[in-house]
Amino acid sequence: MRGMLPPEPRPQALPHLWRRGDWRPPLLDAATLVTAEAAERRVLLLENPAFAGEYRVAATMHAGLQLLAPGETARPHRHSQAALRFVIEGAAAHTSVDGVRQDMQPGDFILIPAFTWHEHANPGTAPMIWLDGLDLPLVRLLGATFAQFSATEDPFAATASASATARFGPGLLPALRIDHAKPSGMVRYPYVEARGALESLRAAGSIDACHGCRLHYADPASGGHAMPTLAAYLQMLPAGFHGERYQSTEAFVHYVVEGSGSTGIRAIDGAMQSIAWSGGDLFVIPGWLAHRHAAHEDAVLFNLSDAAAQQNLGLWRERRA
Repeated sequence: MRGMLPPEPRPQALPHLWRRGDWRPPLLDAATLVTAEAAERRVLLLENPAFAGEYRVAATMHAGLQLLAPGETARPHRHSQAALRFVIEGAAAHTSVDGVRQDMQPGDFILIPAFTWHEHANPGTAPMIWLDGLDLPLVRLLGATFAQFSATEDPFAATASASATARFGPGLLPALRIDHAKPSGMVRYPYVEARGALESLRAAGSIDACHGCRLHYADPASGGHAMPTLAAYLQMLPAGFHGERYQSTEAFVHYVVEGSGSTGIRAIDGAMQSIAWSGGDLFVIPGWLAHRHAAHEDAVLFNLSDAAAQQNLGLWRERRA
């Protein structure tokens, strides 16, 4: 019984760093080796060293880097897993979600709510790359996986989207604890607006001792997280920032949008690990591992986590220095 009920969480996942110089070349190679049709979606998976062969970046999350080559399309499909994407590179592609076209620009955050039809197309001349995040391990554990694939390239006529942004604005709020969340029609969160909101926080002196200037991508109708199972944040660490120690039950996948810095992580056994990161790098921090961020220059990080599921289940906890 004591083994099943430890006094604190004991994460199985390990901290890990994927540098841009390591993940980008094989992803570009994949475009010549695997067609989008053969793979359904061409994704370079981020595999946590603790979960070899399980395609998990953390206990409850799947993450990968997807590439859509020039002139390619990805046929419509839908699945019970919720998905999100953060655009890394390229500017000509678009995603359609239940028939509504969402143009994709670097830094944009786009939602694919559970069991919504979605497809991609890249009519441009350069590859389009984005970070995918899904609650796939959680849904598989619950035995609730369903998927459907369209027999046609376009089962619906995609229309341009502007209504959600017009109704809700940028859809970002101060990153306070959220106890309940429900999805809404907000799908695309443009980076230019999110970046401006971070600058406004800095100008107002709203700098958290652990997180710097931090916003969560919100369902603007409820104020909750954008997804019932997945949370996403955008944070700015000002140059010279040295954060205080922080730990929470949620696992984090960080993508470095801008700048450089380092993160110190304390393992359950007390061992310290320092991860030095810069633009284009990705790193994972398992739940309940104490950590602190430092920025060598102004840095912007996109964060994916499972906080939404934990908070909706009443399981989320945090501890500050």
